[in-house]
Amino acid sequence: MIKIGTALFEACEELERERGISKDVIISSLCDALVAAYKKHMHVKEAANIEAIFDEQTGEIGVFSTKTVVKKVEDPDMEISLKDAQEIDDEVEVDDEVKIEVTPEQFGRIAAQSAKQVITQRIRDAERNNILNEFLEKKGTLTTGIIQRVENRNVIVNIGKTDAIMPQREQIPREYYKPGNRIRVFVLNVKETNRLPQVIVSHAHPEIVRELFELEVPEIEDGIVEIKSISREAGFRTKIAVWSNDPEVDSVGACIGPRGSRIQTIVGELKNEKIDIVRWSEDPVEYIVNAISPARVVSVDIMTDGEDQKDALVVVPDDQLSLAIGREGQNVRLAHRLTGWKIDIKSVSQMEDEEARKQSNFDEYNDDEVEERAVDSDEIQEEIEEEMNQQAYDEEDLQQEEAEEETSEEE
Repeated sequence: MIKIGTALFEACEELERERGISKDVIISSLCDALVAAYKKHMHVKEAANIEAIFDEQTGEIGVFSTKTVVKKVEDPDMEISLKDAQEIDDEVEVDDEVKIEVTPEQFGRIAAQSAKQVITQRIRDAERNNILNEFLEKKGTLTTGIIQRVENRNVIVNIGKTDAIMPQREQIPREYYKPGNRIRVFVLNVKETNRLPQVIVSHAHPEIVRELFELEVPEIEDGIVEIKSISREAGFRTKIAVWSNDPEVDSVGACIGPRGSRIQTIVGELKNEKIDIVRWSEDPVEYIVNAISPARVVSVDIMTDGEDQKDALVVVPDDQLSLAIGREGQNVRLAHRLTGWKIDIKSVSQMEDEEARKQSNFDEYNDDEVEERAVDSDEIQEEIEEEMNQQAYDEEDLQQEEAEEETSEEE
């Protein structure tokens, strides 16, 4: 047996505290390393009956071979005679198994070198699995981290036991990410690699807004107020549709909070990003009107309402057109994502001009129709007169033929 002492337990306890790696993992790794070192030292490839045993009370570890007790030994590596076995344990009988220590002399240095390599690798594997399991549970949730550095336009954020990557596409435009600053990020994905798991986080994901509202608005956490939909252009504007299951609770008012305290906290967390809180409705017309806010709406016409396509025409006052469309179409674009409806916005004057054009085209069509009918009437009259003339001519010929026949008969 090799004397290890209490140092191993102290090291195991420290690893368990600092990295969350179980003591059993370390001891199991040490035993496996000892078996591997023994096989290499003894030039044995296959030795299924070889195992390492660690005695926690004495702090000793050794290599043992398990052999079956037989009357006549045919395979010395796997069997032991009854006489030899009784020298180890006088109570053994035939077909029993005994463990025989086979730890080589001067094996401590070789075992230590091999154990160091195996334990180091096992610690890395255990640490990787712990981190992987932890962040797989955190996937799709909000967490807090500290900005470490910026590399190749990627922001490296420490989120506890590992550093996460925030790609450029998941960053807020024009946001300055200063190393050392605390930041709330959304755990977007966790990828398993040969080294530590790669955690992808986002600062621009719409679910960040949902998480912040759930943290700040108790009615949402309790299930009284529901978040039906979110559309976000990070760093600029967000629209969020909410609905209350309790008629006595105002969904929009609950999200705003007393004197705007709740919404101000969320806006501050999002670096003064504008947030429009919209009241959700089953009625698509009402929902679209709410989604277009803060612009006033004159009317909403549902053009198509199907599973594949939903189109709506929204008419607003002339002075509200730019507000309804928004800067570079932002307001109507967010309203489209929020409601799922393709929204076409026109002003009252544009609709009047369009109606006037339609009426003009209709009048021109009617005039052309009247002229075409007049021409058709003249042609029909000419055809009738021609037919009548032909009929009169045929009757005159018939009379002349009859007269000629009567004259010939008289002769």
